[in-house]
Order: sequence, then structure tokens, then C-alpha cells
Amino acid sequence: MNQTTPFPESAPDFTDPLGLLRACHQRMLDHCERLLRLADHLQSKGADSEALQAAAAIYRYFTTSARHHHNDEEQDLFPRLARESLKLADLVHRLKQDHVELDALWQELEPLLLRPSHISDPSGFRDLCNRFDDAYRRHIRIENNELLEMARHIFSTAELKKLGASMAERRGVRIGYL
Repeated sequence: MNQTTPFPESAPDFTDPLGLLRACHQRMLDHCERLLRLADHLQSKGADSEALQAAAAIYRYFTTSARHHHNDEEQDLFPRLARESLKLADLVHRLKQDHVELDALWQELEPLLLRPSHISDPSGFRDLCNRFDDAYRRHIRIENNELLEMARHIFSTAELKKLGASMAERRGVRIGYL
């Protein structure tokens, strides 16, 4: 929220695809925080209704919005940037490896979030949540500070429109400038 108005700033939309990717990164981090709180809650209070609701929301987010986000990067952002230079191609390669690691961690978390009342080792679940959170934080820090900053300087207005249009299409959203 800025200081001159009591209203929050509006979220970026598909007309600002790089801003939208950054905003999505923040939502990912917020859901990682929620995952860590869930792990603590399961250890102290068990799988009560609050835990079941949190697990369902985390599961829903990482199987829909986060998946779209990774596809935005893998199918649109990464290929466009990798063609720019060897340095960017190397960075894109590292980030794609991170996606593989994040997907592997998610494959371990996903069935546990679907049935949180069946988590037999809350401490082990907490460790897995910590690894997932750490991997996402490291990955997002690199994307925000390096990749998206470079993209901001490299992409033309036309390329940004194409990126935004592709992101919207992936979600079944029609935007006015198509």
C-alpha cells in the first residue's frame, strides 16, 4: 500500500507479464509460508479442520496457479531469453534444473497434502516442507533479481504483449489487444 492512498495497489495483469510473474512469485512464497505454518500446526494440534482446509488450499494453489506459472516460464519466458546470450542460456538451464528439483519435492508433498490426516511422521513432513520452502526461496530470488531484471531490459513492447497474450491464453483468458 502506498502512503498517499488507503487503497492497495492493483495487482499486475497480462498487460504487464513481468510484473505478473513477480506477483506470482510473492504468492508462491506466501503459500510456502502457509505450508510451514501447516507443518507446525500438524505437529501441535494434528489434522483438525483448520489443517485440512489449509492443506486443501495449498494443494489447489500448487496444482493450478503455480503449475501455470512454471509453464509460463518454461514455454514462453525461458526460450525467448535463452536465445539472447550464452550467459542467459546458462541461467535458464540452471532455473530449469530448479524446476525439476521443485517438481520432485512437490511429488513428495502432493500425496501428503491430499491426506494430511495420514501423515505419520509430522517431523519428517516439516523437514520436507522446509526443503520445499528453501528451494522455492532460492529459485525465486534468482528469477526476480537476475532473470526478470534482464528480461525487463531486453524485451520490446511487442515481445511483452506476446508473452502476456500467451500467459492469458494458457489460463483461458481473452485480453483486448489480441
